[in-house]
Amino acid sequence: MAATPEQQINSLRDELRHHEHLYYVLDSPSISDAEYDAMMNRLKALEADHPALITPDSPTQRVGGKPREGFAKVAHSRPMLSLDNAYNEDELRAWDKRVCDALPASDPPSYVCELKLDGLSLALHYSAAAHGAAQLERGLTRGDGTIGEDVTTNVRTIRSVPLSIPATKLKAAHLPASFEVRGEVILPQTAFVKMNEDRVAQGLAPAVNPRNAAAGTIRTLEPNIVAQRRLDFYAYFLLRDGEPLLPLHSETLKALATIGLRVNTHWRTANTIDEVLDFIANAEPLRDTLGYEIDGVVIKVDSAAQQRRLGFTGKAPRWAIAYKFPARAATTRLDDVLFQVGRTGKVTPVAALAPIFVGGTTVSRATLHNADEIERLGVRIGDLVEVERGGDVIPKITRVVEEPNATTARHKITFPADCPRCKTPLVREEGEVDFRCINASCPARLEEELRHFASRSVMNIEGLGEVMVSQLLGHTIAEHEAEASMGQNGDAPTEAPTRKALVHSLADIYHLKKEDLLHLERIGEKTADSLLEQIENSKKQPLNRVLLGLGIRHVGERTAQALAEEFGSMDALIAASVEDLTRINDVGPKVAEAIREFFDNRKNLDLVERLRKAGLTFTAEKRVRGTRLEGLTFVLTGTLPTLTREEAKEKIEAAGGRVSGSVSKKTDYVVAGEEAGSKLDKANALGVKVLDEAALLELLG
Repeated sequence: MAATPEQQINSLRDELRHHEHLYYVLDSPSISDAEYDAMMNRLKALEADHPALITPDSPTQRVGGKPREGFAKVAHSRPMLSLDNAYNEDELRAWDKRVCDALPASDPPSYVCELKLDGLSLALHYSAAAHGAAQLERGLTRGDGTIGEDVTTNVRTIRSVPLSIPATKLKAAHLPASFEVRGEVILPQTAFVKMNEDRVAQGLAPAVNPRNAAAGTIRTLEPNIVAQRRLDFYAYFLLRDGEPLLPLHSETLKALATIGLRVNTHWRTANTIDEVLDFIANAEPLRDTLGYEIDGVVIKVDSAAQQRRLGFTGKAPRWAIAYKFPARAATTRLDDVLFQVGRTGKVTPVAALAPIFVGGTTVSRATLHNADEIERLGVRIGDLVEVERGGDVIPKITRVVEEPNATTARHKITFPADCPRCKTPLVREEGEVDFRCINASCPARLEEELRHFASRSVMNIEGLGEVMVSQLLGHTIAEHEAEASMGQNGDAPTEAPTRKALVHSLADIYHLKKEDLLHLERIGEKTADSLLEQIENSKKQPLNRVLLGLGIRHVGERTAQALAEEFGSMDALIAASVEDLTRINDVGPKVAEAIREFFDNRKNLDLVERLRKAGLTFTAEKRVRGTRLEGLTFVLTGTLPTLTREEAKEKIEAAGGRVSGSVSKKTDYVVAGEEAGSKLDKANALGVKVLDEAALLELLG
């Protein structure tokens, strides 16, 4: 009897999944690409004839439509925290001692050592499906650690991520059908090289490094582009409801491999810190042989029970640490120094170097930070210098290499007296290391301001990226790409535009017309309409985002939020005195002076008024604070029974108290939970009163 269409479809799906696993997870394909493509085409044809039989986990459904309005924000089941770092043997042994001291002598830890992949974290959520299988439900980026972005559409294109996991594999690994997998997305070096070849062929600047390329790819709104770039995913955590699913981390790695996820094979257990150091010594030479970037080794306590006992600090688990390999370095010639003007007017010296290959990337630019750093290094134009990729990403000059028989002429580096773009005299305020251009209308500052204003964490204007900003300021795409190419491994100077600019201030973007945009390169009607819609939508962003977008010195995301909640309107903030401002917990004298200086500037007030007339949000819900804890300073340490640290902080601040990060004689109370650390010891030494959660709640009333 001939197989039914449903049977044929299921058979083809099983076979394609098997070959995807062989190719993308095990690196051992058993059929040619042509055979695989022919099989996929047969499945597509059958599903086209029988659309009712199409399922979300079918291999044909990896690439779908792009998200309608960017990526939704979703809270993580538990925070995706960063790791503390160790840079040498002494620091690693000190961490080991802290772990051992925190555990009973009768229950010493064993460790799991894994390569530290240089990519970006991702959380995959699987839920129970038909016949006991698990189906991919959602993929989230790390985001801010607490809330990630839903990039499921793009995750589905990653071939090493199974869309479904059969019940037989779950049973073999003793896992339920609903769980969360955490791991790392990377861009293999071959895919990175191919991507850059394609970009160069299109006249675009090549990407700086695989990690940045992977991060940009996973947030691309075009799943087809994500699929073409061949991202890879390595799994290393298995959770359910935010807790480890298995009692040992080593068992987790084995279970992940059993159910078909890609697990890095370079891992081992270690019973002592000496065994950990042996693993590190053997891992570092692998860096240039793996085909993907690593920047260290991650060491984790194997036992989940011990992990729970050790707990977390405010930003990292106590039961894990990253041992970072030394930064890669090379020697080259300093040919020139260029000066770039940033968003706040800060002028940064940028070293123009004879191109040199450092850690997988050709470096031709490196930051020199400021005039004091140039003096400290004693560097001159013409020197032979050592260049290091700090964190294996940002190039910097670490020292001058002595040349006994040097014949190259050396020239002193002279900081400009005037802004290199608008020629306004530069200012260096007392006590500061940076020179600044104080001209708020400086074209070089405006370019950085526009990028900041449009960024996702500020006004979130999708489409107002680097190329568009550059064109709005009068640059051609060719000029922009040439400039980007110059600065791909460091900051680049901003050259004067060759045509009339459409934008001369932040407020001008709200007066752009469709016909203005259609005159720009590579801009069609659809792109123009989309950008104008995004600009219109940005008017709904809350007051704290508007304040952040103004670019007031020292005002970051947290301070902008505090200002909006405290004053409730732009007008109230503009009228606030320095004394009014310093009453806010997140505002010190230096920040208060910067805010006052900004609003005392007539040009800045004119900008604010234009933004008001454009319809931006200028009011916010004013936080009603209590006075019960007015004037009292608290420090939080350890894990509280029912409150998260952020919840405790919010309650204290709502009652008029202040939360500090360190203990001093001025601290009134230390609130200590389980596994409280050195802050509790310092509180006891200074005689600061210590509260538990119950006492804090009683104090709050």
